[in-house]
Order: sequence, then C-alpha cells, then structure tokens
Amino acid sequence: MSSTDITSSPAAAGAPDAERPGPPLSDARTRARRSGARTGAALLRRPGTVLAGLFVLLMIGWVLFPGLFATADPTEIVGDSLAAPSWQHWFGTDLNGRDVYSRVVYGARVSLRAGVLAITISLVVGGLLGMLAGSVGGWVDAVISRSMEVIVSIPGLLLSLALISVLGFGVTKVAIAVGISGIPGFVRIARAETLRVSAMPYMDAARTSGTRRFLGLFSHVVPNAAGPVAVVAGIDLGGAILSIAALSFLGFGAVPPTAEWGSQINEGRLYVASAWWWSICPAIIVALTVLSANRLTRSIGTREV
Repeated sequence: MSSTDITSSPAAAGAPDAERPGPPLSDARTRARRSGARTGAALLRRPGTVLAGLFVLLMIGWVLFPGLFATADPTEIVGDSLAAPSWQHWFGTDLNGRDVYSRVVYGARVSLRAGVLAITISLVVGGLLGMLAGSVGGWVDAVISRSMEVIVSIPGLLLSLALISVLGFGVTKVAIAVGISGIPGFVRIARAETLRVSAMPYMDAARTSGTRRFLGLFSHVVPNAAGPVAVVAGIDLGGAILSIAALSFLGFGAVPPTAEWGSQINEGRLYVASAWWWSICPAIIVALTVLSANRLTRSIGTREV
C-alpha cells in the first residue's frame, strides 16, 4: 500500500481530535479583548450606571473606612456655629460647630448597616416562609399567603411605626421593624421559585433517590432564585435606607450625638432658612444613595452591563 493510500484511509481521517492542534492562545486573548471592549462600550453608552456604581463604591468606603474620608471627628467642635460650606468644612458646620460632612460620612455606617440588617431580615424570613408555603402547600400555603396579603395591605411606614411602638426606639429596632415590613416581597419570590422547581423532572428523580423534599428544594431553589432575589434586595435596600432615615427623622432612631442621616436632617430642619446645609446636604446624600442603589441593581437585573 502506498503512502498516499495510508494518508487518505478512513482510519487516518478519523484520528482523535486530541491530536489536532487547538486554537492558538492569541485567539483566546483576542476574544477576551473583544469581550472587554464590548463591556467598556456598554458602560460608556450608560454613564448613569457607571456613576451609580462609583457612588455605591464611595458609600461602601464610607462604611468600612470612615476615618479615611472624614475631615474631623464627628462629635468634635471644629469651627464656628452654623458656618457656611467652605474648603475647610465642605458641608458647613452645625449649631454646635461640628463638621457636617464628617458627620454625614460617619452617619453612613449607621444608616447603611441598618439598611442591610433590614434587608437581611426580609430576605431570610421571607425566603424561608416562601419555600415553606410552596413546598408544603395546602393550609400552610393559604395561611402564609393570607398573612402576607394582610401585611401588604398596611402601608410600610405605618406598619413600621406600629412595630416600633412594641419594640421600642433605637436604630437597630427601627431596622428590625422595617425588615419585617419588607418580608412579603421575598415570600412571593421564594414561593414562585419553589413551585416552579417542584414541577421540574429532576425533582422527581431526587425524590426517587431518597432525597428529602425540603432539602432537595432548598438546594435547587436557592441557586435559581439568587438572581431575582439579588435585584429585589438591591432595590429594597434603597427603600429600607429611606424608611430608616424617615423614622429617624421622626425621632424613633438614633439618639444625639450619634451621627445618622435621618437624625441630622431632623436636627437641621428648624434652620433651613438660615443654615440650609445642615439638613439639605444629608438629605442629598440619602437621595443619591437610594437612586444609585436602584439604578445599579436594575441595570444588573436587565443585563444592561
């Protein structure tokens, strides 16, 4: 048999793919560069999302390292009473001569931690109740669903006020009250995902193999619900921060001289005409935080970037 016959034989033609050279490394690098370029172009087309992300990073920095961003101690008297904003005091000073900017920076730790606590309560309790309702069904589902409908029918701020009257005052108790009022939203998501996963064929196989029903649902519902829950949690985080600030403004949250956004707005409300910066600057930070959190999470949820 000639060499020509050997090279053209079916055995040679069917050689394993492992013997064939793979794509060059330069092709992978090219694809990575193109992917990065597309992501960068998408970001440039949506500057609002970029600005929202940068502001959220700034808030995280304020929470983790307030001393790096603040220009003074939040309780220290550093200037004249009600001094206007300047290069020395960016947000001016309050009635006691304390630096408003530094108090806003340190207030981020109190306000944002309270918001995260509220969302954590809503997520954990709502997720477990939703999975329980979807997996058990029957009267358990009916009781949980009707209870959530009752909670939803009550305005969130009014429900939080009612809970605070039972729990008492303080930032932590305000966060717990806000967290309880946000449970129904997560119950609906967890229940819907549980019902959807329960109807999947692989759940029948898991039950046949002896896997406990709730354990199997938990291991499959959590990964499937992670995306929708993250978006809802990010959006609700902004609402929780706003609610906590509102309740602190009403006097149910932080006690002076603790730096907290809502209480700062409340302290300066009587001086809006003569010292607007005392309450307006913290209010602007609250608004920007809520808007940035909503913008960023909605962008992630719709896969804009």
